Amino acid sequence: MRASSEPVEGNKVRLSIEVDEPEVDKLIDEAVRTLSRQAKVPGFRPGKVPRQVLEARMGGAGALRAEALRDAIPEFYAQALAETEVDPISTPEIDITAGEQVGGLSFDALVEVRPHVAIPGYAGLKVTVPSPEVTDAEIDAQVDRLRETEAELVDVDRPARNGDHVSIDLHGTLPNGEEVVGADDFLYEVGSGRVVPALDDQLRGAKVGDVLAFDAEAPTAPGSDDAKIAFRVLVKEVKQKKLPEVTDEWASEASEFSTVSELRQDLRSGLSQVKVVQAQLSFRRGAVAALAELVDEAEVPAALVEEETRQRVHDLGHRLEEQGLTVPQLLAATGRTEEDLVADVRGEAAESVREDLALRALAEAEALDVTDDEVETEIDAMSKRLGLAESVVRERLTRAGRIAAVRSEQRKSKALAWLLDHVEVVDEDGTPVDRDVLRVDQGADETSTGRESPAESGTSAKNGDAEQ
Repeated sequence: MRASSEPVEGNKVRLSIEVDEPEVDKLIDEAVRTLSRQAKVPGFRPGKVPRQVLEARMGGAGALRAEALRDAIPEFYAQALAETEVDPISTPEIDITAGEQVGGLSFDALVEVRPHVAIPGYAGLKVTVPSPEVTDAEIDAQVDRLRETEAELVDVDRPARNGDHVSIDLHGTLPNGEEVVGADDFLYEVGSGRVVPALDDQLRGAKVGDVLAFDAEAPTAPGSDDAKIAFRVLVKEVKQKKLPEVTDEWASEASEFSTVSELRQDLRSGLSQVKVVQAQLSFRRGAVAALAELVDEAEVPAALVEEETRQRVHDLGHRLEEQGLTVPQLLAATGRTEEDLVADVRGEAAESVREDLALRALAEAEALDVTDDEVETEIDAMSKRLGLAESVVRERLTRAGRIAAVRSEQRKSKALAWLLDHVEVVDEDGTPVDRDVLRVDQGADETSTGRESPAESGTSAKNGDAEQ
């Protein structure tokens, strides 16, 4: 078999495949043997049905040849993809140009591929990330949260303010006189908004002994949607939180550390890890998103978006199934329609495809190549992940025409690494951030969507099976 490729208009490639007559004859012989084993013909044992009998039952030699070619063309197409390293994004259009009746087989496969998009200005991108540095003020806030857990409430002789706790008698009635709220000695934190906003407004500045009367809307109250409740509040006590002093003695009682210094150091270490992870995630997402913004939305193929959307909806169904749920149940619980769900997923899919195209364009612009040895190393890693022999994985990838996809995914990983090494990184104040702090291992799956990679999927199913 011989294969060649040529680009045609509209992000499409035409593959021209030629198969010599001896190879075609071999395919037909194999088809005869298979049909002979499967056919049930009176007077003949399975596997012993003569070719002439099979041809007669199928409507002639031409019908037998047509079936053999129909079964073989997808295999030849996959081999052609591997030879030409074409990475299709849609099902091919097959046109047999010779050999339908006799002789060698020739056919064309017209298939859509990813466009080569432009990413102008990619070398000057800037990404803003949350600062990974921990400030003393943030440590102070952490210490105060610990102190809050051991705070005491003490009476104060002053008007109430936000954060104070007040002891009140609280009663509310509807216009018809029905009492719908009633609580005596109710301890309430001013500013918490746990009852109605108007209560906090009234309590700010109130003193012990004050009687507060006001009306507030109560949409869920019995009667009507716009019913109002007449509130009457007696302020009986005003208390404020008294936090413990920050001493070594307090630190030893409130934590596993014997000194305040040790406690603060531990808090700093823990908070630093959290902030670094947040900055790392923001860095990667921000860098890829900034690169994707350079891609014109009009250049994103609808076929890629629809396929990504289909895969994401399919994956969602599987994840729900693992939790004992279904997509209809999810929709019913959230009050959404299937159209709403697909529209949301399609938006995410379009952005994912845009990022994919941007990384591929960067790999092209920077001539980031992948060697055959690197492809072999990745196939070996895939075999370990899948628990299959390396030869089995390689054969399945080849038969599915997915070797090119393996190389493409590796190029994308290299593009991501290049991007993270060259993009400018600053914090919210515009201060440069040390790139080494943000550096993490960028594996091949860093450019994926959380599913198995497009290349890896080829080990279990064919991609873009040929159809006549």
